[in-house]
Amino acid sequence: MARSTKTTAKRKAASRPPIARSSAAPKASELHTLLDFLRYAVSRFNQAEVVFAHGTTDPVADAVFLVCEALHLQPDQFDAFASARVTQAEAKKLLGLIELRVKTRKPTAYLVNKIYMRGLPFFIDERVIVPRSFIGELLDTHFSPESEMSLIENPANVSRVLDLCTGSGCLAILAAQTFPDADVDAVDISKDALAVASINVADYGLEDRLTLYKGDLFAPLGDARYDVIISNPPYVDADGMAALPPECRHEPRLAFDGGEDGIDIVRRIITEAAAYLTPEGGLLCEVGRCRVAVEDAFPNLPLLWLDTEDSEGEVFWLPAEAL
Repeated sequence: MARSTKTTAKRKAASRPPIARSSAAPKASELHTLLDFLRYAVSRFNQAEVVFAHGTTDPVADAVFLVCEALHLQPDQFDAFASARVTQAEAKKLLGLIELRVKTRKPTAYLVNKIYMRGLPFFIDERVIVPRSFIGELLDTHFSPESEMSLIENPANVSRVLDLCTGSGCLAILAAQTFPDADVDAVDISKDALAVASINVADYGLEDRLTLYKGDLFAPLGDARYDVIISNPPYVDADGMAALPPECRHEPRLAFDGGEDGIDIVRRIITEAAAYLTPEGGLLCEVGRCRVAVEDAFPNLPLLWLDTEDSEGEVFWLPAEAL
């Protein structure tokens, strides 16, 4: 979601008095404009102390996402339609979604079956984790031909890319756009996740360039070699799994659980990646807050930790030559 949209929406929502806390939902006729529903949604989210960790980071952004998607608008169109009145049918739909968000604690992305990454829409449902990886941004900043911080000598020469633990396929699709001349393979152990990924691959017309594989990490790939391997694997440690908020408990546990210290899958990826990389290739892997655990496990590897607009040291790059 565009930063300017969130900022303007916050300012407008804050300029009106908060709705009084009440267990009784308003009638559809009591709220008229998109801004009315935004204000009401923010009040309900604050009152219920819902958690925002699925592509939105605060109640205003989450409410903008919900309202716009329910009305078939892009999130960055909220400002243009903030004062527009909604129909009675639309009002009932919005109120229903707001209450579902509060009562079920399902992430908004599941309620509207959509998420945006790098401005692009993707279908999702509860068969896959809600994507919120930093790798999409890093593909733009460190791998595009125009990048001044490129991690590979000539991104235009990348011919094969692998996405491990692909989930909904979002990162694989973004990689296919970053490297337009490359074939992309994407692997996941979950057949349900691959069913969702296949929908997104078809939506973007990438069936001829993007191949989905079911299997355990590198197992289904034979002797294939890749110029770039990307992965956003499970990396939540035992303490984190025990403390997951209700929203995250709607997501597949398999997509979170990284073992006792969070890096069971990451260890395997690092250990096995050398056999699947070309000599000039490299591994881009997201590990969340497990940087210390990774550095302790591989003290001799020259891990290059990369920052993004919203993260510091949660993704590393490891060239093939170091492996």
